[in-house]
Amino acid sequence: MKVMTGLQARDSIVKQASPTITDSFWLWLKIGLLSFGGPAGQMALMHREIVERKGWLSEKQYLNALGFCMLLPGPEAMQLATYAGWRLHGVMGGLIAGLLFVIPGALVILALATGYVMFGTNSLVAALFLGIKSAVVVIVIQALIKVGRRALSGWHHWLIALGAFLGIFALNLPFPLIVGIAAIIGFIQGQSLPNTATIEHRARVASMRPKLTEAARPAVLWLFIWLLPLVLVGLIDDREILAAIGVFFSKLSVVTFGGAYAGLAYLGQDVVDKFHWLTTTEMMDGLGLAETTPGPLILVTEFVGFIAGYRSGGETNFAYGVAGAMVALWATFAPCFLWIFVGAPYIEWITAQPRLQSALAAITAAVVGVIANLSIWFAAHVFFADVVTQSFGFVRIIVPSTPDVIAIIMAGASALMLFRLKWDVWYIVLAAAIMGWATSFI
Repeated sequence: MKVMTGLQARDSIVKQASPTITDSFWLWLKIGLLSFGGPAGQMALMHREIVERKGWLSEKQYLNALGFCMLLPGPEAMQLATYAGWRLHGVMGGLIAGLLFVIPGALVILALATGYVMFGTNSLVAALFLGIKSAVVVIVIQALIKVGRRALSGWHHWLIALGAFLGIFALNLPFPLIVGIAAIIGFIQGQSLPNTATIEHRARVASMRPKLTEAARPAVLWLFIWLLPLVLVGLIDDREILAAIGVFFSKLSVVTFGGAYAGLAYLGQDVVDKFHWLTTTEMMDGLGLAETTPGPLILVTEFVGFIAGYRSGGETNFAYGVAGAMVALWATFAPCFLWIFVGAPYIEWITAQPRLQSALAAITAAVVGVIANLSIWFAAHVFFADVVTQSFGFVRIIVPSTPDVIAIIMAGASALMLFRLKWDVWYIVLAAAIMGWATSFI
């Protein structure tokens, strides 16, 4: 039985429309400039443009791509754009789509990070960010609800989510360990599922798998593209901060299944509590900036890299800040092209494997517990003036005190706008910033 190559698979699927590479460039630039509202809003924007308006992908093709990207570590919306570009114009199309989805927001974040280190201590700016952080807590809770509804389809998934939550909240287990345990549990459970597939179905699934030699070449190439610049930067960096940023965000890009909010759960606490690159307040401020700009929410990694580089070596240095931002961006997004260009030809085969599906479903369930921990961690630091960590044997939990009534009220107003009035995220963050500005006069 003949196995289709990745290129043949792509060409056999996309036939209903033939946009030029120039058409694609301008559309992806438009999407990159307008992609506010986090992953949900960005994926809705892409669906409207490339499925409903342009007809470049069918509904089924789009949903298959979305499902595939949800299985990958890293920012799913950016990877969906890259995948769609690959479907249309191969590797060049994927590069254009992925880069244009990221670059506009990255430029904005760099400008805002520069302004932040110059004016961030101003009392008016602090009041603005208090409003933004209050809204961000509500947005993260909404993400938790959405992911939970999709991921927790049975009692075993609820148990995995609970175990993941307790593991990171009370036992301080590393996020990669939690993901690995969940994957093993899901894979074992998948082996126990009855195999109801017919011989014809199994043969068709087997025919979907491209040859491994097809994946080897792009895998080696993109591993080289991803890692070589980080190694070179580490060799010439006198302060050693750039190498640390590259290693940390490379690890982040590999283990953060479940989208941006799962990544934030790993990112937020490590950069604050382990590396001490930022304070909790600064981490929340960076997340607020990422929520208000176009592009993937995980662009907050650029903000973290900028601040870490800017303060390295015991003195501030703008050039190191820019270098830290660039290294963080590279380590975060270069692997996304590796996942897509290597894995794209396997999409139909992967999504037809019950054991892989079971393992990935378990990982997604664990991500729900991790995001729940993130929600509590953010809320505690926004709504309370003092948060301390107390140990009870091998159990460590955060204990807040002295509530910030103004922040709690602004969060309540943000929740009303989000859950009741159904406002877009960007408008809610803007309204919260205005509320924060108003409190500066109290």
